[in-house]
Amino acid sequence: MKKVIHKKFKDNSVFFDDIIINFDSKGENFGNQDRNSLKLFQLDNKTINVKSFRVPNLVNQIAYRFLRKSKAQRSFEYANRLISLNVGTPQPIAYYEFKTSFLFKKSYYISEQIDCDYTYRELTTDFNIPNYGSVLRAFTKFTFDLHEKGIHFLDHSPGNTLIKKSGNGYDFYLVDLNRMEFKTLDFETRIKNFSKLTIHKSMVEVMSDEYAKCSGKDYSTIFNLMWKETEIFQEKYHRKRRLKKKLKFWKK
Repeated sequence: MKKVIHKKFKDNSVFFDDIIINFDSKGENFGNQDRNSLKLFQLDNKTINVKSFRVPNLVNQIAYRFLRKSKAQRSFEYANRLISLNVGTPQPIAYYEFKTSFLFKKSYYISEQIDCDYTYRELTTDFNIPNYGSVLRAFTKFTFDLHEKGIHFLDHSPGNTLIKKSGNGYDFYLVDLNRMEFKTLDFETRIKNFSKLTIHKSMVEVMSDEYAKCSGKDYSTIFNLMWKETEIFQEKYHRKRRLKKKLKFWKK
């Protein structure tokens, strides 16, 4: 077992060891458990979120053992980097890894739980959210700020941004952090980063308008590219789903 604990939480090492070793029998299930398992634990007055990544396939067990950083390690390191750049994300606490001599097995990422008002996903389904337009524009400004800071969030999708009301504005927190790049982003990469967020043209129009105001770029150029990339992503997504259904049918 390998563990790395944030300096703020070193004194709680025994507690973290216990919840990781007894993960299957302790804690409260949280959210969707289909791909990876999420559980909540109480540490004094804090709620702790523990994400258990499933064991990768054999090829990736070898790759993660010798060649690549684990998803848990990347999540922890990227969270610390985001915080250093003044970008919202739940406080990183620790990560744990379990390996054999030649294979990588389980990994866990521990962070503080944030009670948000909603995620971006709700913006795609509930157009009656109070101050809806202001929230969507604030989210667009947040994304522009990510791009200006050289942050390419590869999983910039509806469930991965938490939104919390703060005074007269909104705070945004990124989650599911294991796929990121830190580099200077060109114009096309920036706009393509919106492609997974919504199927609604009206939302793309608002985001394009706000991004144009933030960047000083032409609205039509931004909208045409953002909508094109959205359509391309949706086509790929539905093609993949159709293929999965066919494969499941033949397996039966």
